[in-house]
Amino acid sequence: MAAQNKQELEIARANLSDLHERGQNAVGESWNDVRQELFTPEEIAASDLRVGIMMELTQARNERGLSQRKLEELSGVRQPVIARMENGKNSPQLDTVLKVLGALGKTLYIGDLEKAQRQG
Repeated sequence: MAAQNKQELEIARANLSDLHERGQNAVGESWNDVRQELFTPEEIAASDLRVGIMMELTQARNERGLSQRKLEELSGVRQPVIARMENGKNSPQLDTVLKVLGALGKTLYIGDLEKAQRQG
């Protein structure tokens, strides 16, 4: 699964880079249009969820004025792992995410995705 996620991310980055190089006008499509052509709705939703979690982690760390090193001390998760989580270079294990969340005073909430999408 992690290899598939890594491959998806590499493909998305390559396509985004190509889109930026040529400009949106050159291809006549927005990134969302391109993304919908390349990925299934399930892949897009999974990617958006991963990105959202990592953005929340980074934002919570920054709001608390914590360095990645300090978060390492508080969570027991090594700083290079935290850095890779924040920049999307890996898909961390759930227990790793939970350790970091706990150190930030956060928790993982599981809710109704369709309801959340209607409200969002």
